[in-house]
Formats: sequence, C-alpha cells, structure tokens
Amino acid sequence: MGKQKIEITSLYYITHIENVKSILTYGLLSHNNIINRKINFKPIYDEEIINRRKDKVTPNSRSLWDFANVYFQPRNPMLYRLIKQMDNPNDIVVLGLSPEVLKLPGIYITDGNAANDPTDFFISKDGLKEISKIWSIINSEWWNSNDGSKRKIMAECLVPNSINSDLIHSMFVYNHDVAEKVKTLIAPSNIPIIPEPNIFFYPAKRSRITENLSLAEGDMFFSNMQTLTVSVNTVGIMGKGLASRAKYQFPDVYVQYQDACRNKLLKMGQPFLYKRESPFDEELIDEPTVIDKTNGSSTLNGEKWFLLFATKRHWKEDSDLKGIEEGLNWLVSNYRKEGIKSIALPALGCGLGNLDWKDIGPTMVRHLAKMDIRAVIYLPREKPIDEDLLKPEFLL
Repeated sequence: MGKQKIEITSLYYITHIENVKSILTYGLLSHNNIINRKINFKPIYDEEIINRRKDKVTPNSRSLWDFANVYFQPRNPMLYRLIKQMDNPNDIVVLGLSPEVLKLPGIYITDGNAANDPTDFFISKDGLKEISKIWSIINSEWWNSNDGSKRKIMAECLVPNSINSDLIHSMFVYNHDVAEKVKTLIAPSNIPIIPEPNIFFYPAKRSRITENLSLAEGDMFFSNMQTLTVSVNTVGIMGKGLASRAKYQFPDVYVQYQDACRNKLLKMGQPFLYKRESPFDEELIDEPTVIDKTNGSSTLNGEKWFLLFATKRHWKEDSDLKGIEEGLNWLVSNYRKEGIKSIALPALGCGLGNLDWKDIGPTMVRHLAKMDIRAVIYLPREKPIDEDLLKPEFLL
C-alpha cells in the first residue's frame, strides 16, 4: 500500500470519566508515572493487558509503561472491547489532543497496537511516513484480524512520561447526559464536551416508529440486533456497498452466499438465513483471549446471523421493488419459525439500487411493523432524507 497524503487534526486518549479531573490537573501520565506519584486513577483495561505492555520495550529499551499513549483513531478494537466489557460503558470519555503532540521530544510512532509483536516502532518523522501508508485503514469503519487491519487501526503515538493537559482540545462522550456529568466534574474548564455516539459504535440518530420498529443513522454492522440483513443479487457476486463490507469483514458470509446462489436457495422473494455460529464480538475486540467474560454485563455477543436478502437479480440491474416486497412477506411469515429474535436492515434497494426512500420506506415499515420482535432500519448514507419522509405519519 503506497503513501497517502494525510492531515492529522487530532490524536485520542481513552479513559474513565473519574480520571478526567485528575488528567486536567496532572496531564496524561505514563503508567509508571501514575504509580510513582501515587495518583488515584481508575483503570479501564484488564490487568493482563496492562502487564503485557509493561514487558514490551521500545527501541531505546524503555517499557511501554514509561510512555503516555494516544491513538490516531479512537473508534478501534480496544474501545469496542471496553464498551462490551465495562459495567457502564457510558463512563468512557475520549480526549481529543492537538497534533502538536507529534512534535514532542522523544516520541515513537507505531504502525499498530504497540503491545503486538508484529508492530514496528519509528521515530517521529519516519513514523508519520508509515502512518501515511496505512491512513485508509486508520480511517476505516471496520477491521479484520486476518489482514492485520485490526492491529493497524490501533496505531499509537508514544510520548515519554507525560502529555501536558493544555494539549487537550475536546472531550467526546456518548450522549448529552454524560456531557453534563463531565461538565460538572471539570468546571470551570471550558474544554468543549461533544456528544459523538458514532465514536462509541452507537447510531448517530435513532427514532421510533412503533414500539418495536425504529429508524437509525449509523453503522449497521455494529448493531446489537441478533440478525443483520445484507442486500445482495442472485448471481453470487458481492460488488459494492454493504455486500462488499460483509465479503471483506466476514469471508464465511461470502462463501455461504455463493453456495446459496449456486444451489438456488436464495432467490427474489426468498432470502437466505445464514445462522453463523462463530463468536462475533471476539473477532472485533482487541485481545479476545484475555477478556473477562464473568465481569458483570460484559457477556459477549456470540450469536450474529446474516439474512442475505436479494434486492435485484443481476448486479448490473436496479433493485426490484416488487421482489423486495415479496422478500419482506417471506420474512414476516418465517421469522418466528427460523428463530430470528431481532433484526437490523438497510433501506433495501436504496443507494446503489436506485430506489427512492419515499417508496421503499413505507413498504418496509408496513411489513416490519407486523412482527413482534425489535427491528431497526438503517437509513441510506448516500444523501439526506427529507424529515417529513421519516415521520410515522408518512411511513405508517
């Protein structure tokens, strides 16, 4: 992968809400600094992960415990791990820091998670060249352990000893309630506190249509619904959009899709349900082998099924509204028998399929409202939809 022109506007530090006031007083401290100065600090990482970083050394033979570490991308496997593992994930705060951090003396830049064996360490100038080579991975919405992107998206900047709190420009939290809580903790500081649910893998916006049916804006692949719906054609080619994402992130889904097309199990009006058995969250979180599965609410999502839903016969064609409606009829008739407990769907046929939300929206809502399980429709990202077309009065 060649170098790309990059513009680093921020670096990020992930911490617990109880640490924010201390950080503003003392700065971002290395782990050894925290211990030696006896700073009262709320840890958020597993002890085994922390100890692993102690034993890992930089090229100048210093332990990672001697460095304050910040990420180029906060929406990464470590944050996903914390959200799944912590009793109250809304207590996580992501601090945004000025790129001036990159000019501090003695720093190292890594091309992935610093504690992982394949990761290399670079001095500042050389490190930025390496970061430019993986910039598209760092800014991606997903990752995969097989190609190394799961490690690379967690590229770090390691700063000896501490980072001055003056370099903190923003604080990102899940929602407005957490923002108010942080604002009270850090008063009279005027650092902006920004609710940014997308960083924390939540929909940017969600609205309820019926008791069980909602609309959402965000990344469907991080939905907490049991079943994810992927729009496909019936000729066995996953080209663009969500299908391409599924093919890359979950290769086994692509294999099942091709088999279903080959054996005529997937047709217009007859979706194919792949009841995937391998754990889902363990593929997405950092260090899955050491996660504490007994910690309160940290039960991992081990079941994620994929509903392969044909919206067109050939990938060159536009989506077929009548065929989609037949597929929705199949879903309503078969979801109980198939064991679907909850489901997330894209706006079927919109975007690359060239259908209009004003047609497909009411069609989907009319059918999905008949089910007595939770369902979420993820709105198309290609262009904004008029608010009037999102109201229950229109959709119902």
